[in-house]
Amino acid sequence: MNQKPDHFPEGENFYASLRTRYRVAAIWQTLFFSALLIAIVALTALLYNVMDGAFGYVAFDYKKDPAAFTSIPMNELTKEDLLVILKENLSPGAYNKLDNERKMETRAEGELYTLFLERLVQIDTKATWSMTDSLFRSAEIRAEAAEKYPGAQLEFRSWLTPQFLTTPMSSKAEFAGVRTAVLGSLWLVGIAILFAMPVGVGAAIYLHEYAPKNWLTSIIQTNITNLAGVPSIVYGMLGLAVFVRGMEALTSGAAFGVTDSNGRTVLSAGLTMGILVLPLIIINAQEAVRAVPDSLRQAAYGVGATRLQTVWHHVLPNALPGILTGSILAVSRALGETAPLIVVGASTFISLDPASPFSKFTALPIQIYQWTTRPQSEFHAIAASAIIVLLALLLTLNAAAILLRNRFQRKW
Repeated sequence: MNQKPDHFPEGENFYASLRTRYRVAAIWQTLFFSALLIAIVALTALLYNVMDGAFGYVAFDYKKDPAAFTSIPMNELTKEDLLVILKENLSPGAYNKLDNERKMETRAEGELYTLFLERLVQIDTKATWSMTDSLFRSAEIRAEAAEKYPGAQLEFRSWLTPQFLTTPMSSKAEFAGVRTAVLGSLWLVGIAILFAMPVGVGAAIYLHEYAPKNWLTSIIQTNITNLAGVPSIVYGMLGLAVFVRGMEALTSGAAFGVTDSNGRTVLSAGLTMGILVLPLIIINAQEAVRAVPDSLRQAAYGVGATRLQTVWHHVLPNALPGILTGSILAVSRALGETAPLIVVGASTFISLDPASPFSKFTALPIQIYQWTTRPQSEFHAIAASAIIVLLALLLTLNAAAILLRNRFQRKW
């Protein structure tokens, strides 16, 4: 005699159970939606806090009267006027140094005007206010500036300008830029990609396609996974020991005839960043290779292809979207790292652009850290602007990863 299982409710019990399940589902949906809202609010607060520091009122004055250098109003100065003023008022040594760096006649009018303000007039920033205060307390700020700084000018300023992106580091916040730091970060990312991507993809292909499944392979795979979670400062110490000291002849350029450098170069830092992201690239590449259907491999073997031909002509091209996406996302992590660069020897103040792998360097995270430690509020403002630049670079890398994935992705 067949009996119905007693764990299936019937009648009113069925509807009561159904209502309970829907109620639990609604509770969990609410929790998940709340988590999403919290994440959005936190990210919005972060972005607003950064934007709040990059814009706002600034009270400033000139240490020297512009009329002492020219009778022409400052807003009417031409490029020819600025060239004459700089040549007549700068010391011969200072003018010749600027001319040797880049011919003064070839510089843009805006750059000459900046030199006029920085070297001759010398802006003195009295106080800065956040964007929120500037928008909602405008009248109070004007009254405060008139009372505390009667001779100062007050203007609403954006610290994030095209000039900020194209100007090297300066000891004065009003004239400091992130060009050197951005170029240093791009050098680091380029070297890290050139080193880590071929090594990581090759290791992933070997582990998945060639390596036998035994205890040694399992140990290697476990260690790769563990290395992905090692603190970045440990990689900095490794880079200091191996690249800066152990391979100084190579990383300093001494082996190629470079004599004005040591091991603390952009090459050492780039290789350190490459090792930092190498486990992530290996893991991402393995997942991309694993996602390729085995039917492609079996079809290739069925028509007589060797394992190398199968990997090179079928597995690798189909895994390429995932490999590129994972590699770019991994390298974007290196772009925001600070601790390894400090250990390897990044400069906190440098005004010369890196011209080769053997150059001294700095990076955007280092520059932001250095500015935020300064007590002057204007340095905090340009630090906020530099954070926006760093976020823009990270978003650009992530957008590139998405475009590459969509461009090459295939559906099975």
